[in-house]
Amino acid sequence: MDDCIFCKIVKGEIPCHKVYEDNDFLGFLDIKPIKKGHVLIIPKNHYRWVWDVENIEEYYKACQKVSNSLRKAFNTQQIISLVIGDEVPHAHVWLVPQTTSGRRISLDINNRLDVSKDELNEIAEKIKSCF
Repeated sequence: MDDCIFCKIVKGEIPCHKVYEDNDFLGFLDIKPIKKGHVLIIPKNHYRWVWDVENIEEYYKACQKVSNSLRKAFNTQQIISLVIGDEVPHAHVWLVPQTTSGRRISLDINNRLDVSKDELNEIAEKIKSCF
């Protein structure tokens, strides 16, 4: 789709802080994260909904790889995964490291952090070093 922001990211028309890529999927940092390390995993081909992705088992294997890297990078066992899909009309899974120890918290998806490009670069490198 010509007007899809995620398709533009896949094509390299819009830059991203890439943490994962294979032939079918791309993982990058959300520029307005819920928490530091918030990654979006998207299929490179345009699908409107996660449940439409033809090779969904491979999609979730990519999510697992990134989640395991996030666990190491943020020294946590819990990665929260969310499939919402109404904010961008391209299939995507949110992976958010849970870094608050000892208690379960709710995520406020409307409360976003301001993170500098330099810090996003540092976070991306940290995640990639844990693969």
